[in-house]
Amino acid sequence: MSGGAAPGGLDKGHVKVSRRGSGRIGSMTTPDHPSPAPQPAEPAAKDRVYRSSKGIAGGLLLLVIICWLGIDALFRGAGRTPWLALAGMILAVPLVIAFTLRPAVQTNDERLRIRNPFRLITLPWGQVALLRSGFSNEVVTHAGAKYQLWALPVSLRGRKRATRRQARAEAGASRALRSSGGLLGGGLLGGGRGLGDQHHPDAPDDAFRPESDRAMDDLRDALERRGHSDAAQGEIGVRWAYEVLIPAIVGAVLLVVLFAVG
Repeated sequence: MSGGAAPGGLDKGHVKVSRRGSGRIGSMTTPDHPSPAPQPAEPAAKDRVYRSSKGIAGGLLLLVIICWLGIDALFRGAGRTPWLALAGMILAVPLVIAFTLRPAVQTNDERLRIRNPFRLITLPWGQVALLRSGFSNEVVTHAGAKYQLWALPVSLRGRKRATRRQARAEAGASRALRSSGGLLGGGLLGGGRGLGDQHHPDAPDDAFRPESDRAMDDLRDALERRGHSDAAQGEIGVRWAYEVLIPAIVGAVLLVVLFAVG
């Protein structure tokens, strides 16, 4: 019996040792083959923002004038003048900010966000049908909805000025080409075409175009590249700018009450 127990005991002992040994081997081999560290997520691309520099400058100037006159009336006015000045400032300041400093157009690979004076519109590129320019710059959705881009106002005077500058530049280049061809006789430059190849009158020159037109070209390029991607699909979101509407309404109500009281 003892001879039979010995093999069984050896087998059990061998099993126990092998288990402990496997545990040690696993613990020893773990540092040699560490699990790969999780890679940090790539940062999301920053939004590209389009705003009107002239609108911002005009808004800041208006705010300075309103605050200057309003504060002067608050501290130096008599009777109802301070109250009228306070109500007028509560009404005017949000409206000036809404129409000058607030408008912006933000874009990334997934959507177009339009921040107008009283609304915030979020449009996935897949919902945008076209971007058109006329007397104003607009976005048209596949459903037929239209949203004006307040941040990109159209300047008809700027377009006319750009057309005149482009025409003058092309005329000057043509005169230079003719004079260079006449002096060299077309011999060395192959009939004067050597200098002409450096100028392409038909190619658009962005230096002459208004800023809003160049921004619209960028938006159309983004729509063409991203309009059919899966990440650019979704629903249209529209939110009212209550942070502008509520103070303006409060100021208007105060003015009405003050004038009604007399």
